[in-house]
Amino acid sequence: MPALDGMRILDMTQYEAGTSCTQALAWLGADVVKIEQPGVGDPGRGVRTGAINSPYFVNWNSNKRSVTLNLREPRGRELLLEMLPHYDVFVENYGPGVIENLNLGYEVMKDINPAIIYARLKGFGLSGPWADYKCFDMIAQAAAGAFSVTGEPDGPPMLPGATVGDSGTGVELALAITAAYVQKQRTGEGQFIEITMQEAMTYFMRTRIAYSEWGEQVAPRRGNSAGAPTDLYPCKPAREDGDNANDYVYVMVVTSRMWDTLCATIERPDLILDPRFEDMWKRNENGKELYAEVAKWTRERTKWEAMEQLGAAGVPASAVLDTYDLFHNPHFEERGFVHELEHPDYGQIRLLGWAPRMSASEVPLKRAPLLGEHTATVLSDDLGLDSRDMQQLEAAGVIGGPPVIAGK
Repeated sequence: MPALDGMRILDMTQYEAGTSCTQALAWLGADVVKIEQPGVGDPGRGVRTGAINSPYFVNWNSNKRSVTLNLREPRGRELLLEMLPHYDVFVENYGPGVIENLNLGYEVMKDINPAIIYARLKGFGLSGPWADYKCFDMIAQAAAGAFSVTGEPDGPPMLPGATVGDSGTGVELALAITAAYVQKQRTGEGQFIEITMQEAMTYFMRTRIAYSEWGEQVAPRRGNSAGAPTDLYPCKPAREDGDNANDYVYVMVVTSRMWDTLCATIERPDLILDPRFEDMWKRNENGKELYAEVAKWTRERTKWEAMEQLGAAGVPASAVLDTYDLFHNPHFEERGFVHELEHPDYGQIRLLGWAPRMSASEVPLKRAPLLGEHTATVLSDDLGLDSRDMQQLEAAGVIGGPPVIAGK
């Protein structure tokens, strides 16, 4: 049985921060019903492509059901509130003031369902001088310090590539909701949860913050190096087309045994006795010379060969996998982490799976829903509405209607 079987979630999230939260809960077995605007849906549906089912949306909304409700129509709002008693959790991450304008705050919902777990995800929170500021992943990462520790020491701050400001916040909120749900099983009571992207992102900054002398100094940018010989090394092209933009291996040496093993593996035992590299302080002092010696070896191998030889010997190392490699490497394939699904718009697609593996809880990966795909089913099951009711609601602009493609 799925771990969260029985948990039901009303999902009013958009883009990534909120949708990553509800997708994580869906992957653990919760029934997630995504409430979307008729004809338009989650604005994440149109990111980059303008299509109603963009790859961005498909990657963040697996295992959910979609219901279209026009919440600006009084009947649409009424339907949402009529559905509320059937759910354990309500989640939203709209911009500042949207929920207030719809009059769908915690007190309104708590009056209808006293046991509701009501979760709000905001960029900077519901209080403080920045509360009304809009926020996206990059803004949260800048505001939490991630830019300041990314990049080369003599270069400008740099945007980290992974969207941890969004998805990291989402997973933290999913943990909080799960904890509140467990508490609810004991007490019968729901609660209000608030999380901010800025504050959540600082969780992923703690290692770098540790180098700030308790906030009394600025933690430095270190680039790829973390003390010689730990660094990123170039390799020969791994693909027939010769594209070597990501043909690098990252090597990490943190103990004297790893240092000795590295020297043996690259067939340079002489480096162990070289006075320039006799201890970690000398290796850092002569880092450029040491880098050149190790790079001689890596340049003669592909990133896969370098990783396999070093890893097998006991030296932590990884090829720099690009987004193509993630879907075409034997390790993921053997572990079944890459899933193949059919999608009406794209045909056969590949999606990466959910990292936690639970021996007593398995939830098959399902494609993201089409806009309004489950409106009739959910409103029928939750509220007993029939096909005539659906036709009337659609005619009134409360539900359904054909999708609107951006730019058309």
